[in-house]
Formats: sequence, C-alpha cells, structure tokens
Amino acid sequence: MNFDRNTVLGFVLLAVLFFGYFYYTNLEQASYNKAKARQQFVQDSIAKANRPLVDTVTAATSIAKADSTLRAAAAGYFVAAAQGVEELQTVENEKMKVVFTNKGGQVKSVILKEHAQYGDDKPVTLAATNFGRFGYALNTGLNRTAPSAELFFSLKGVEKNSDGAQIISFVLASADSSFAGRITHQYTVYPNDYRINLQLDIDSPAQLFTQGVMPFLWQYEALKQESDIAYEKQNTQVGFVEDGAFDYFTIGNRSTVDFAKPVGWVGVRQRFFFAALEAPANFASGQLSWVLPPDSTGSVVRTTAAMKMQLPAATRSSVNLKFYYGPADYAVLKKYDNEFGKIVNLGQGAYAFVRPLNKYVIVPIFDFFKNNSMGNIGLAIALLTLFIRLLISPLTYSSYLSGAKMKALRPEIAKLKEKYGEDQQTISMEQMKLFREAGVNPLGGCIPALLQIPIFFALFSFFNAEIALRGADFLWANDLSAYDAPIRFGFTIPLFGNHLSLFNFLATATSLLISVYSMSLSPDQSNPMMKYMPYIFPVFMLFFFNSLPAALTWYYTVSNLITLVLQFVIQNYIIDHDKILLQIQENRKKPKPKSSWQEKLEQMQAQQKKLKDMQDKPKR
Repeated sequence: MNFDRNTVLGFVLLAVLFFGYFYYTNLEQASYNKAKARQQFVQDSIAKANRPLVDTVTAATSIAKADSTLRAAAAGYFVAAAQGVEELQTVENEKMKVVFTNKGGQVKSVILKEHAQYGDDKPVTLAATNFGRFGYALNTGLNRTAPSAELFFSLKGVEKNSDGAQIISFVLASADSSFAGRITHQYTVYPNDYRINLQLDIDSPAQLFTQGVMPFLWQYEALKQESDIAYEKQNTQVGFVEDGAFDYFTIGNRSTVDFAKPVGWVGVRQRFFFAALEAPANFASGQLSWVLPPDSTGSVVRTTAAMKMQLPAATRSSVNLKFYYGPADYAVLKKYDNEFGKIVNLGQGAYAFVRPLNKYVIVPIFDFFKNNSMGNIGLAIALLTLFIRLLISPLTYSSYLSGAKMKALRPEIAKLKEKYGEDQQTISMEQMKLFREAGVNPLGGCIPALLQIPIFFALFSFFNAEIALRGADFLWANDLSAYDAPIRFGFTIPLFGNHLSLFNFLATATSLLISVYSMSLSPDQSNPMMKYMPYIFPVFMLFFFNSLPAALTWYYTVSNLITLVLQFVIQNYIIDHDKILLQIQENRKKPKPKSSWQEKLEQMQAQQKKLKDMQDKPKR
C-alpha cells in the first residue's frame, strides 16, 4: 500500500469520523454527568430540608400511627384494605420466577433463571426494590383518593390452563354494599416467556375514576448488573412508542418526556436488561421521567411513568396491560410485534444507517458461529472476523492493486513535479491526464477503506448490545462485554484509565505492524503528514479503546493479524508488479474517451490556471 495524498485523504476522513463518533459519545457522557450532578444537588437539598431535629423511637412511633390513621381515612370505602399482612405468591415458568404480593396486587420481583448477577452465581433479579411499584389512584369516597399500591388485595390463588399458562388473581372490594366499586387484577404467566399479561376488570368505573380517566403509575428502578456502573449508565436508555413510532433517550440527555399522543409502551433498557409497561389499546397520554442516583447506591436509574387511559362509559370495564421483565436480547424482543427490538442498540441516532448491516449480516452470522463453536464466544468472534475479512477481501485486493498502480506511476509523477516546479495547477492537470491515459483511479486506494467504515460502527454497536458476550470468558478476559484488565495501575491516567486492556494493547501493536509494513513498501515521503499519518490511528486506538468491551478489541486483534497475512500474500504472491507496469503501458497506447465529468473538470482546471496566470503576470 502506498501512502499518496489520496490514501492520506482516506485516513483523514476515517479519523474525522472516529473522532466525531467519540466526540458525540463524550457529549452524551458530559450531559449524563451534568444531569447526575443536578439531580444529586436536588436530592441533597431535599434530604437536608427534611432532616428531623430529633430522631427518637417515640417520634418514629408517633409518625407511624399518624400515617396509619391517614391511610385508613384515605381508604374510605376500602378501609378494610388499608391494613393487612403481606402475602407473597411465586409463579414460575422455564425463564423466570415472578413473585407477586397482595399489597397492591402487583409484581414484587422477577428472578431471571438464565442470567447470573455479575461476580456470583445468583440469578439476576429485576423490579425488586422499595422504589418499584405499579398502581393507580382511585376514588374511595367523597373527596377521598388512595393509591392502589398501598391497599391490600385478596389473593384468590393460582390456576393453570391446559396450555401451561398460569393465572393468579387479586381482588379489591368494598365491604359496604352501597359502594359497588370493585377491581380484579388477573395476571397470566405464559410458558417460556418473559412477558406477563395483566387484565384489570373494573366494576362501576364511574365511582372509582373521575370522568372515566384511569391514572396509572409505574415506578421501576434498574440496579447495577455489570462490572462498570458508569459504562452501564452510558448504555442505558428509556424507550417508548408514541403514535405508532419508536423513540428513545439516553438517560443523561434529559430527564422528562411528555406524551400528548397515544402511547403503546414505555420502558427502560440498562444495556443488557429491559423492563417495559405495554398497553395494547394505548395510553391516551402521560409523562415519563427519570433520575440518576449516585453510583455508590448501586442504582443505574429510577424511572416513573405516569400514564392515563380513558375508560369507556359502562358499568363494567376491562383494561389489558402487559409487563416485560427480561433480557435486552434482540433475538427475544424482535418476536414481539410492538417495536421492542428497536430498543436494542444495533445502530441508533446518527448511526442508524448501520442497523440493517447488523440485523441482516452480523447478527445472523455471529449467531451461527456462536451455536457451532461449542459455547466458546471468543472463537465465535474470531470466526466472525474471518468471515467479514473474506467478505471484504475484494475491497482489500482492490486497495492493494490501486496502491501498486500508483507506485508504478510515481517516477512519472516525480518528473511532472520537477518539470513544472511550484505550478500546482499545471501539475494537477497533467496528473489527471496521466491517470486517465494509464487507466488508474487515483481514489482507488481510499474508497475501499471508506467503504469499511460502516462495518466499524456496526461492530461497535453490536459488541455493546450483544447479550451473549455478558459473562463470557476467553483467555484472560472474564467478561467479553467489558474491558479486560489483567494489569491495573492503582492510579488513573487521563484519557486512558486505571488499567491496561491487553487485547487493546495487542490490537494497537498489530495496527502499528501493519503501518510499518505498509510504509516499508512505499518510497520515502518528504511530507511529514504523509509520513506519520499511518501511525495516528494506532495511537488513537490505544487511548480510546482501552475501556471498550474486550470483544471489540479482540476482534481488531484478529482482524489485524489477518490483514498482515493478506498484505504479505497479496503483495508477494498475487500482485505481479511487472505485469501491472506493462498493463499501464498498454493502456496508455489506447485512445481514452473523456467523460462529461472529466471534460468539465479539465475545463475548470484550465480556467483556474488561466486566471492564476493573469494574476501572476503583473508580478513578473
């Protein structure tokens, strides 16, 4: 490969895109840090304002009694449900254990059987914090309202259908015969599924909800599940479908989104796990808000969805809702016909153009290798790398062939520069004629490199979103979804971190070897930019890839090794440099018709040269 100005142009464009991507990522991180600091200030201020002057057992008891009295008063016709004993009921299928509570007739926690917590063998548990709850405000009497989440429902037991589905029911009813309001929560847990169906049967909805508007409140707290909570927060998003269209926000970008149009679902994805509340008949309107707790709490984000649904004017109404608590696995989520799959970042925002490449090429091929590599994810990545390099091998060969052709023309280009001196306009025109006569495309060396850029961004998204990498060990890395850190410094280096990723070091070293080998095939460069440009990307990689997933840096290590082998074989055994020189000589003998673009370009260059000559004439 020869580093002429067109190849350098390719490197420059590549570097600009890389820096642009990481600049965009850093803006998101800065926004996240700003939002976190702002929310921490608000929380500290509230805590300080609410700090009691005296904290005694007597005061705490008095407050508890007062709260109990207030709850009983607010419960109105449902006063018997204001006090009770919490009862738990577990329903499980092949994928999860769902723990239900009679307090609020709601899900208390979800245990995922096939996914372990980071650092131990305990299964991942979702929706298991005191912050998490689901319910709605209901009218309990004249000028009285109470949250359903604080009332004790009657547990009616569990039934099992012939199809394996399990149904658990909770009932909230008044003991006063003059009040007909009654609500039943009927949950259905299906076999081999992460989605839980909820049917609410409501008697006398006009008594329970003002103007037939049912105000739902769903609170969800995502706890830390990965080794690096800061990186987990960077890859956490809230998503929703409004008016039939999917949209999302990274949690650091803002803290609230208002819905004025019908909403199909709202949810939060914390990199590898996803929780959502879905309304097949749509919520009429609502708001989704979130806060970022301090990293030390082990909480990634707390979200609150306040949604409204208009009930029909009838003596009895039914509302169907669905909950999803499970992995953010594209293979699982795409099966639901509700845009769930789009919450998995296979290419979003400015980089949505790589999503088809991931969906239709990288994901299926990786799944094939994953299923046929005996569970060795590192081997599957190596096979994926080999497949991609074979796929783009025509581009690689074209790039090396173009470099060989440009190298053959260098002596004549040098003569043009010697003949015309500093007259760059004339040199440019003569070079274009030379390229046309020789049948050489001057952009042939950089275009193949630019066409590989989408592959980089596709893989960057894929390796951050593929749940199969989570907890997968390979060589010295114990989790391919996070950076490998066999060497830790005990201190932090700016822009680098407190560790050395060995896969990143190998990727950087092999990138430098590629540059050294390529430069050894090129004539000496007098232009310092051309001389040092090939070494910029490896240095860039060393710093900015050090904290990226080990899967990505392992991919680049394998890819670079393949490149070195291909480069040596193509240059020494496939490309015949003498044959290329003879071909160029034969091409120059053939008449070359000019395209309209070439004619316009030469006319423009001629006009520019004429104008320059006129400007320089008085000086002479």
